Amino acid sequence: MDTNRRQFIASLTGIPVAIASIPAFAGKQEAVKFPLSCNQYSWITFYAREGKDWSANLDASLADFASTGLKAYEPALNNADEVARLLPLLRKYKLEMPSVYVNTSLHEAKEAGTSIESVLAIAGALKPAGTKIVVTNPNPIKWGSNENKSDEQLAEQARNLNKLGTELRKKGMRLAYHTHDVELRAAAREFHHMLLATDPENVSLCLDVHWVYRGSGNSQVALFDVVKLYGKRIVELHIRQSKNGIWQETFGEGDIDYPRLVRELDAQGIKPHLVLEQCLEKTSPKTMNAAEAHKVDMVEAKKVFGI
Repeated sequence: MDTNRRQFIASLTGIPVAIASIPAFAGKQEAVKFPLSCNQYSWITFYAREGKDWSANLDASLADFASTGLKAYEPALNNADEVARLLPLLRKYKLEMPSVYVNTSLHEAKEAGTSIESVLAIAGALKPAGTKIVVTNPNPIKWGSNENKSDEQLAEQARNLNKLGTELRKKGMRLAYHTHDVELRAAAREFHHMLLATDPENVSLCLDVHWVYRGSGNSQVALFDVVKLYGKRIVELHIRQSKNGIWQETFGEGDIDYPRLVRELDAQGIKPHLVLEQCLEKTSPKTMNAAEAHKVDMVEAKKVFGI
């Protein structure tokens, strides 16, 4: 369960409260408001702990998800066919899908074209859902490897990230760059280059708060420096909390000062789309199931973010 999201994605088959305000594209559209959402990945980790497969019966899984009172869902998608299977279930359970997470490989030209084509096909299939944010965390050279990308590979990845963002804008969507801990290695060269070498109009930031914190050696100094540097590009937050470095079952007080994060984003006039992602790892507490935990998450998130 400490395996990262990319490996989970590769194995997959097949009255809301408005809180998020996504900046208008090119200043010509009104801001888009979204309800509090929750990522699929956190449910996968809870189900896995109980020996269950989230994807085995997606109808039953989304019924469990909807029973919490959550109104929006962020799935991880591999291809456009998965969208076609998902949309009827979202309608059935009255769930919105403001954002999705997609896997990409962008650091090699020969793979990037295929990735971009796949994401654009997914984006086309998402049109009936009104999805506005496409989150991606470009693949590392090899999962589980300590090998860093070369300067040439980083430059190639940034070009392709910008290209993908350009094409998604034409479809009325925002591309949001996401990281785990890998991108924070080696003076965070990969993380910074993806933002400094791309156009803010084409590439926004999905700030996965805890991965930036963990990837920086459990540093709030580094986390809030990122907010200071790139706050204006943040369109989405992935929200997770730990205590003494260990992911907890529920969101609340812990290692990361979320009230401070809210204050600093407010000071910049940023109201990102909020996505719960309170995942489990091997050492996490074990006191409740997925639905119970996410009910607590909703209460605590609404308190912290002033919903």
